[in-house]
Amino acid sequence: MTEQKQDRLIIVIPAYNEEENIENVVSQWHPIVEKTGADSRLFIINDGSTDHTQEKLESLQEKYPQLRTVKKQNQGHGATILYGYRCAIAEGADYIFQTDSDGQTVPEEFWKLWADREKCGLLIGSRKKRQDGWQRILVTRVLRLVILATFHCWVEDANTPFRLMRASELEEVLQEIPPQYFLSNVLMTVRYTKEKRHVAYYPITFRPRQGGINSINMKKIVGIGKTTLRDFWKWGGERQ
Repeated sequence: MTEQKQDRLIIVIPAYNEEENIENVVSQWHPIVEKTGADSRLFIINDGSTDHTQEKLESLQEKYPQLRTVKKQNQGHGATILYGYRCAIAEGADYIFQTDSDGQTVPEEFWKLWADREKCGLLIGSRKKRQDGWQRILVTRVLRLVILATFHCWVEDANTPFRLMRASELEEVLQEIPPQYFLSNVLMTVRYTKEKRHVAYYPITFRPRQGGINSINMKKIVGIGKTTLRDFWKWGGERQ
């Protein structure tokens, strides 16, 4: 009797100057890949950190055998996520899960998505219990309205760093996402929704940043918002 092949999971986590968080994040997420199978991997994509993030990652390699680290030049969060997705696809992942390196998401909540993985599409966390401040909550609500106005589709939480995707389908979706785009996960969520690929939302907890300094402040948020509005109007108009 032929033994059924285990689904290979690769978790993609971008990291920039996370020396205070990275050891805890690896220790929390590595058991997830261990439980899903010996061929699963935890990919930490170091986006040109200038602190001791890389040294800490290298020191963790022996302790966590399914950890893989990639150091690249600094390009920003969105480009780093896309780079990680493409690395995971090239490595033969069956499913790809993305979260962030600031410790705000809860690893135990991953399992409710994994149990439904055959429904992918896009299985995405919806931040119901948010503890990351009113500014971020406001950005999420405004973004939801901007997406509705430009793309004429409703997304519950477009930019959550807690998403599970089938690798073969993700590869198709990535073909129309600009490789350097900052809000790459947002455009991906819109594509999955507009193309009626299966999108399902799962309530998740969203904790405060567990250490270090948030590199995105209100001034940057406003600047990103202006660029996003321009890009979204362009993208939305081209796809009418």
